Amino acid sequence: MKFLTKRRIEAAIFIIIFGLFFGLLGTKMGTANMLNTIMNTAYRLLIDTVFFLMAVCVLTGALGKLLVEFGVVRLVELVLRPFMKPIYNLPGVAALGGILTFLSDNPAIITLSKDKYFSHYFKKYQLCSLTNFGTAFGMGLVVIFYMLGLGFLKGALVGLVGSIIGSIVSTRLMQRFTLKSFPELDCYENPEKGDEQQISFKSEGNAMMRFLDAILDGGKEGVSIGLAIIPGVLIISTVVMMITFGPTNGEYSGAAYEGVPVLPFLASKVDFIFRWLFGFESPELVAFPITSLGAVGAALGLLPKFIAEGFIDNNAIAVCTAIGMCWSGFLSTHTAMLDSLGHRELISKAIGAHTIGGLIAGISAHWLYVLLALIF
Repeated sequence: MKFLTKRRIEAAIFIIIFGLFFGLLGTKMGTANMLNTIMNTAYRLLIDTVFFLMAVCVLTGALGKLLVEFGVVRLVELVLRPFMKPIYNLPGVAALGGILTFLSDNPAIITLSKDKYFSHYFKKYQLCSLTNFGTAFGMGLVVIFYMLGLGFLKGALVGLVGSIIGSIVSTRLMQRFTLKSFPELDCYENPEKGDEQQISFKSEGNAMMRFLDAILDGGKEGVSIGLAIIPGVLIISTVVMMITFGPTNGEYSGAAYEGVPVLPFLASKVDFIFRWLFGFESPELVAFPITSLGAVGAALGLLPKFIAEGFIDNNAIAVCTAIGMCWSGFLSTHTAMLDSLGHRELISKAIGAHTIGGLIAGISAHWLYVLLALIF
């Protein structure tokens, strides 16, 4: 089939799906109400959620840069290093990658993996598994601070533990899948010996100048992350909310957060599964993990409305934290990350392993919270 023919077929399919989706929403809500709801929801998300998230990103970015600048990150790495090989089957220096992605975002692990002094420690299949390992902690500090800002300390901490469990499963599965299909990757990326001293971050100037430079540079990086999450929050969260919530007081008025509750209707048919796996009391909460597949920032944008509707408790926060951190929008980043490493053929394996890891993270967080509730 010729290229132009494929494109025309693709265009026709897109028009049909796009038309059906918004046509059905418009038929149910009324075209004017639907358009007003789209604009009002996006506006409320921008004002109520995005700016708050951006503030969190700026503050956590500055904090993360300070921890790097004054050697705290390397100290924590030294403490975590002995656990990396038995738990993740990764060299001890990989702990540095996990910390950096926790303090920033998923791509930080790829920047580090390009450092020849860092990559020398890894076999090829281990280096590929860093995409799963790093993604499991991406934007972790932002997610934790956001949950704390909502007033859910216990749920956030349990969720952090759940995400760690999910990261172990995802990383180990990725290594297993890779070696099974490509056993030739069981060799070192570079035969030369790595040098951890060369991975250290250079610092110049006196302590005061380094402090000021760190918080300003970290704040700028936080702004970049905050800007990057705007499209995901405004577009993805708006669409998800419009298939999650119903009309206000039984009637459509074009107000923010209205829609046709298709997602809860479908989730209610298998409600017993989500209730047992995650402890979700409301089918609407299924929207969070689904949104986390594409963008964790967009998923966080759902929480204020969930809280207002009374859907959220500490258990739900634990599960959302675990899944949000572990998945961290991996569908939108895994392809680019593995492509930059030169291993496109592993994309499907990485996505499969990380999907399982995220589910395990959420399940672990729920049952860990149940266990703690029984004890305390």
